[in-house]
Amino acid sequence: MSAPAPLTTAADTSAPYTVRGLRVQDHYFQAPLDHANPTGKSITLFARELSDALLEGTQLPWLLFLQGGPGGKGNRPTGLNGWLAEAAKHFRILMLDQRGTGLSTPANRQTLPLHGDVAAQAEYLSHFRATDIVADAELIRAELGSGPWSIFGQSYGGFCALTYLSFAPEGVREALFTGGLGPLSGPADQVYNATFVRLRSRNSEYFSKYPQDRAILARVLAHVADVPELLPTGERLSPERVQMLGNFLGGNTRFDALHYVLEDAFIDTPDGVRLADSFLAAVAAQVSRAANPLYALMHESIYVQGTASNWAAERVLAGLPDFRPDATEPLLTGEMVYPWYFEQDPALVPLRELADVLAARTAGWGALYDAGQLGRNQVPAAAAVYTNDIYVDRDISLATAAAVNGLQVWETAGFHHDGIADDGESIFARLLQMVRNPGQEA
Repeated sequence: MSAPAPLTTAADTSAPYTVRGLRVQDHYFQAPLDHANPTGKSITLFARELSDALLEGTQLPWLLFLQGGPGGKGNRPTGLNGWLAEAAKHFRILMLDQRGTGLSTPANRQTLPLHGDVAAQAEYLSHFRATDIVADAELIRAELGSGPWSIFGQSYGGFCALTYLSFAPEGVREALFTGGLGPLSGPADQVYNATFVRLRSRNSEYFSKYPQDRAILARVLAHVADVPELLPTGERLSPERVQMLGNFLGGNTRFDALHYVLEDAFIDTPDGVRLADSFLAAVAAQVSRAANPLYALMHESIYVQGTASNWAAERVLAGLPDFRPDATEPLLTGEMVYPWYFEQDPALVPLRELADVLAARTAGWGALYDAGQLGRNQVPAAAAVYTNDIYVDRDISLATAAAVNGLQVWETAGFHHDGIADDGESIFARLLQMVRNPGQEA
């Protein structure tokens, strides 16, 4: 089954426009779905060029930003601020919508059936991994006429940057990583065994600061188990989805924002005490994957090479009774993905069979890294490793860093996983200084 023509046909490159100090230009590219079969099915890739409107950006070298995910589209900046303000002093930035996201050819419940049955859809998504994203980047770099460019990987974007150094190091001038050094080998279970420990500690930190919220959380969990409470999207809220509010614990400022969500939980109504609409809306914003379904579909596959994940997070969680919603003092969970996501999220329900096929898939999950090449790496590289990161474990990150020749590490407990959202300017400046003037960073 072939996909129909797109509803609109965009020009390859837009005219430049300005957004509060940012010069912006939109680019579209055509890429093969399978780079090993360049004459086969093609997809569209979208990327946004960003530079300081007061500088002549076209004279600056390129920086490719690889965002977190998987399945997250490029940032949509509304001005020259944060890490972009620092980066734009040195670069014009290319903000890529990784394949399947944003304005690139989408992959979701609406479009995946265009590619055939569930087996065909799984085969299609086998081309949506870090190796494919790197091949897309190299195609784009060639079309832009750029020499080796600098790359900046946040979270999953750092995983992609490691893949870049593995298979196309000739395309990279220098590589910066923030919260993005994943394991180079081994089963996905090792990731969750480590990050649940970090998450337990982060829960303890939170409830020590806001002890009253422990009782509120337990009350909410008991309430939704007995009383039907509907999210704005129409489905019933479950206890395990309430626990997903633990996503707040992965950040600096978000950590305290969780308190303001929980304090707003209950309201008196003619039908008795119910969950407030404002609380339900806050939960919905955390639990829906309508905007990034590939995150749920592909999350565990970012750790597997030649094997199946078989719902690794669910297996690990089964041995952790303190994370059960009916525990005496229940804990909040994090970014892990479980099979029930595909039973409770309306955006994912049509994809349940596909998710199971991907979780059981062994063939087609090829190597994401070349350990030999990383051990011989000659590309200047620097990474920010966050000591208490609940998403990308510090110990795993340091082991990976040690396996990459010349990779410099700045470990800090001053930030959590979203550090570049908290103080991106100073983090970016420090990493750039590390790769360009080793040993002289602030």
